[in-house]
Amino acid sequence: MTTAGRTRQAARNNEVILAAAREVFLADQRAPVSAVAERAGVGISALYRRYPSKEDMLRTLCGDGLQRFIAEAVRAMEIPGDWAAFESFVRGVVDADVHSLTVHLAGTFPPDEQLAADATRANILAEALFERARPDMRPEAVPADLTMLLEMCAAVRVPDAERTRELRGRYLAMLLDGLRRGGPLPGPAPTAEELNWRWHPAGTETR
Repeated sequence: MTTAGRTRQAARNNEVILAAAREVFLADQRAPVSAVAERAGVGISALYRRYPSKEDMLRTLCGDGLQRFIAEAVRAMEIPGDWAAFESFVRGVVDADVHSLTVHLAGTFPPDEQLAADATRANILAEALFERARPDMRPEAVPADLTMLLEMCAAVRVPDAERTRELRGRYLAMLLDGLRRGGPLPGPAPTAEELNWRWHPAGTETR
């Protein structure tokens, strides 16, 4: 096999491992790495050559999720129409199922500098799209509300993947309608501490 062929094969193997890891850890974040190797059909030594620890694998999975989020935001920035751009972004993030993984794995590993930088960029892009659409929103809505709305959609899950996608689209439409119109909202918007508490390992301070 040529060097280029080996590189492509290694990339395919890595995709298989990450796809297996996503399925395994969505089902049980405490699952051992051996469960990922079994699901991917690779030897445990081959897996450890790519990911020396479970934390490395989890960090990579969350990093991939953030990159998908960023890609959807960048794509939406080019869409004409402020509400259309915002809605396309939100639908793209829900369809990519970004929050199922990032929220599910939050607090199970220490983020590194790259992950923190990607999270900052993701937040900046999301807030920019939110502010573009603000004239069409109920006045008390804030960007933090969007985080919670995306988590609500990610919580919708049934055994059939296509049906999950349909149901998420159904409830996202309801949520977007609620973001645009309606009476006063009960209670204040979520605080930064309420949004980020899960990223801190148990027993550590959030402030």
